[in-house]
This record gives sequence, structure tokens and C-alpha cells, in this order.
Amino acid sequence: MTDVQKRISELTDRIHYLNHRYYQDSVSEVSDPEFDALLRELQDLEKQNPNFALPDSPTQRVGGAITKEFRQIRHQYPMLSLGNTYSREELQEFDERVRKGLNGEPFEYVCELKIDGVAISLIYENGVLTQAITRGDGVQGDEVTANARTIRSLPLKLQSTNFPERFEVRGEIFMPFKVFDAINVEREDIGEAPLANPRNAASGTMKMQDSSVVAQRKLACYLYYLLGENLPSESHSQSIECLERWGFPVSPTWQKCADIDAVLAYIHSWEEKRFHLPMGIDGIVIKVNSLRQQEDLGFTAKIPRWAISYKYKAESATTVLESISYQVGRTGAVTPVANLKPVQLAGTKVKRASLHNADEIARLDVRIGDWVFVEKGGEIIPKITGVDLPKRGMFSEPTAFLSHCPACETALVRTEGEAAWYCPNEMECPPQRKGRMEHFIQRKALNIDGLGAETIDLLFEKKLISDSADLYSLTYEQLIGLDRFADKSARNLLAGIEKSKSVPFPKVLFGIGIRFVGATVAEKLAEHFGSLENISKATHEELIQAPEIGEKIALSVLAFFQDPASIQFVEKLQLAGVQLAMPEGKEAESDALAGLSFVISGVFSTFSREELQDKIKANGGKLISSVSAKVNYLVAGENMGPAKLEKATKLGVKILTETEFVEMLLQ
Repeated sequence: MTDVQKRISELTDRIHYLNHRYYQDSVSEVSDPEFDALLRELQDLEKQNPNFALPDSPTQRVGGAITKEFRQIRHQYPMLSLGNTYSREELQEFDERVRKGLNGEPFEYVCELKIDGVAISLIYENGVLTQAITRGDGVQGDEVTANARTIRSLPLKLQSTNFPERFEVRGEIFMPFKVFDAINVEREDIGEAPLANPRNAASGTMKMQDSSVVAQRKLACYLYYLLGENLPSESHSQSIECLERWGFPVSPTWQKCADIDAVLAYIHSWEEKRFHLPMGIDGIVIKVNSLRQQEDLGFTAKIPRWAISYKYKAESATTVLESISYQVGRTGAVTPVANLKPVQLAGTKVKRASLHNADEIARLDVRIGDWVFVEKGGEIIPKITGVDLPKRGMFSEPTAFLSHCPACETALVRTEGEAAWYCPNEMECPPQRKGRMEHFIQRKALNIDGLGAETIDLLFEKKLISDSADLYSLTYEQLIGLDRFADKSARNLLAGIEKSKSVPFPKVLFGIGIRFVGATVAEKLAEHFGSLENISKATHEELIQAPEIGEKIALSVLAFFQDPASIQFVEKLQLAGVQLAMPEGKEAESDALAGLSFVISGVFSTFSREELQDKIKANGGKLISSVSAKVNYLVAGENMGPAKLEKATKLGVKILTETEFVEMLLQ
């Protein structure tokens, strides 16, 4: 071992030890400047000698890894959901089921706070964190190892001994309230929309592609579940104690409970205390303590019989409705938002609440100046549930919904059978125009790299673009010098715009944003008519004859192509060289699947879903979106939807594996 290798190893071990002492023992053995100096020295040595960097290096906590795509990993042990209960009676019924399931054998429970965060599975091998996987659908999830390593309370290398060679530990990643509030203060200062809530913020952060940004978000983690072979524990409580000994962050709030009465007392004790925690919780998890008894009780198809979640009722608060503002979306729908006198609710300060639509305002009879009841359940935005009528002022007046668009002053319209009011000025209303641009550039549409909502706002404000087609006229000279644009970012954006010219026609059609034309409908229209020109010339009868095209979609398509502004927009796209037709001369591979219809579901190893769809079409087959008696085959991959499998089995639809599908093509 060279002197450099030796020093890197010494620094790695020293920093791991100091992190353990700080996060697990709450002891600072060195000052912050001393710690930072050690970390900088290690970073410099690793930069100069990258081959000597150790896989568990603490420098990974500051991030830097870029993940373009998160790899899907199948869980060794499925991550099942828990059944929910909301009352004392339902908990007692659960207790009775457990008692019967164990044939009267004595048992005890463990109670834990149900952290409102993102479930995570962590794999440790020889004491080193090797893999972090999100819950996903419970069967498989995304590998987010680089992001998980940035969580400072999470050990990258265990400092203790006597742990299994390989084991899995599960827990919840969350964003502390203090961090969440600090991030939102900063975002509001720079004119960005605040994050909705800590839970969504944690979830979105763990899906970020740049781990250095994840590191800046200062996520935290509590672990509560140990899995593996030959574990040194016979009960859940012993497993938690193992995690504590090995240096994992474990919430100190868990408790053994001798019976259901003790469980109810625990739940009651946290009824009020939960609002003083540094993070959000949405209930209590109750588990049978004995691992052997857990195994005896087993599972239903979806949930364990030995555990249940108790959910507290959503907290409600009263405050004053100071005003109502109106937001205009991409489709022109106008949404009312209640602006409230700030009030503390479920651990956060609430300033706004959803009012949904004009019918909801009328139903609640909510008025400016009213004292209103605000509730926060599972919603991102709190909602008003009622009015404290005795406090209403005698001079209050009923709320009249807007008659004109707040952005462009066009008279609003309401389609019969719909709850929302719309601004019909699609082509000139600023928020609609910007909303359509954001739709145009998204991943499922033109997928333009280097372009987001903030950049759209900037380009629109500078009058460099008035619609999505104007993006193709942007020049380097126009971009350079704008806020957030240096040489590299300007060139990257222009390269992304140029690349989007090769995006296939169905995605372009979806990106154009005709109302009611989603991704699937766009594909059906593109395949049926072959080009945008043919769609624009189609009659009502011809549109209705296309697969999955109903009256509402047909009328929307006709209206779009009767609008002079839409026609001009399409002409600009055509001049830019965007794909507005299906490729010509693409010959069929065979007629092996002629007359047969297919549904596909799941993840495949040989094909991507799009490749499999193309393969079916190229060999004469027909794709159907849902299982019915008319379907000939269901091609089933990994993690296929259980509902589709059940329905296919019930209807007698033949189920093919990926291998069997390939063999069918070769016959």
C-alpha cells in the first residue's frame, strides 16, 4: 500500500468515525473547521488519485454523481403496504384477528410512529452500503444509491461488529420541517414556486438526477425494519435494538406494548405530541413483536396480517379568508385559490387552500372575510371544508365567480356538464400560451433538453418566443447574456431544440396540445391518418372512424384546425423541420400476427415497451389498451398489473411470456 492509499484509508475511517459519533452519539469530537479540513484533504487526494478512492468514501455525501436513468431493481422481499384503520373499534377487531390467528397464544406489540416520507430499502454487504432502492410498486423500485449516500445520518460503513455478511434494512427518508421551511424561503426570494409539502419534497428530491443537489436538500432518515438470513434477533424489538447498536438512525419513539390497551394508550399519547416533532407523521404502525408469530400469521395477497397502520384524523384549523385569486391553466381552466390569514396546520404554516371550482364556492357559500375551517389530509394543498357561520359579518356578500379571464380579460365560458369555467382565448392568453409551451417540451412530447418552465417564462418575457414553434427560430446571439445563460447553457439548449426535430410524429402531435388529445390518442390519430396534413383535412365522419376517437375528441380536433392561429402555428412547425408525418417506406416484417390482437403489460428484458409495440405492428398484429374478450393474447412481462392478469385469466385470454412471443414470430 502506497503512502497515498494509506492516508486515504486513514481519512476515510476517521471521518466515518466522527460522523458516527456526531449523528448517533450526539458528540462532536472535533470542531467544524477541523472536520471540514479532513474532508477537503480526502477530496483532494481522491481527485488526484481516483483509482485509490474507496467505495464507502464519505466524500460521496456531498454528491456529484449524475444518474440519467434510474435502474429498476426487483426487491428480494416485496415491500407490501399496510392495512389502515381509523378507530379504536377497528384496532380491537385487528387485535381479535391476531388472537384467533395465534390460537390464543400470548403475544405483544411494538408501536412506531409512521413517518410521512419515502420508503427506502438499503442493502449492506460486509458492513458497507451497496444499494438503495425505492419502494416503487412494492415488487421493484428505482436504484437511488448515489442519492441515499448523501444522507449524512445514514452510515456508509458500519462502525460496529457482529452484523450479518449481507442484510437489508428498511426505513423512511424524510425532509425535516426546518429544512423544508428554509428551502421555501430561498425559493420565494428568487421568485420560484415554493415546494408543496415535506413529503412530496423528499420524494421529488430522491428522484433527482444530480446527487449534489440532493445533498444540498439535507434529507434525513429513520430505519425500522431488518431483513435477511440468520439474523441475530427473534423479535421486531430485538431487530430495532440491533439497528441501534450497529449505528443506524432509529427513532427513539418506538415502544413495546403488552396488549391492545397499551397500544391505544401509545396512540393517545401522540395525539398532540406529534405536532411538536421535527418531521411529519401520518399515523402509528402496530406490529406483532415476535418474528416467529409474524411468520405464523402470514400475509393476505397485499398486506401482512401481523401489522396495521392507525391513521389520525386530519387536523383542522380556523382562519380568515382574506381574498380569492384565480389561476389559469394550459387548457384555459380557471381555478380559484383561497388566500388565508397564515395559520399553523399539521406542522406547517398554511397560507392558501384549494377551492376547486365555482360549484364548490357556491356549495360552501364561502365569502371574503369569513372564518373558515381548513383541513389537511392527504392533499398537497389544504382544502376549506366549511364556514364558521356564527362569526360571519352582517355585511358579507356572496362570492361571485369571475366573469372574465384574470390574465387576458376574455369572457369566460362553461361547457355543459363540466364544473370548470374556461378562458376561450387559447392563442393569446399568456398563461395558456406558456402552459402549452411547457407541455410541448415535456419528456413525453418533444423532450427538449435544457429547457424548463423558468426558461420558458424568461424567453416569453423577453418576447423571444410567442409560441412553441418560435423555439426553432432562437439563435445563440439571442440567448447569450440572458439570466442563467452562459456559452455552454446556450449551446446545450440550441442542441436540444435541434435534436427535437427528429422526435417521431405521434409525440409531436401530442406536444402540439390539442385539447383531449393525450399520448395514446395522438398515436392512434398518427397511425390512422399518417400525417398532420391528413388529420387537418379529415371530416367529422372520418375522424370518428379512427380507432378510439369519440365525438368529443373529433370536435376538438376540428375546432383546432379551423382556428387561423393554429394553422399558422402548424405552418411554423413545418418550416422548422419538425416531424409532422409517419415515416414512409417502412415495410412490414411479416404477417405472422395478422388478425391477432394483443395487450402488453409489465417490464421486458429483450424489448422496451415501445419496441414490443412496434414489433407487434410490424408483424401485422393489433394493439389494444385493455383486456377484453376480443383480445387474443396478453404479453406478460415482469411486474405486470395484477388486475390485467386476473381479468385475462377470467376471460380465457392466452398469456404469453416474452420468450413465447418471440417464438410465435419465428413460427
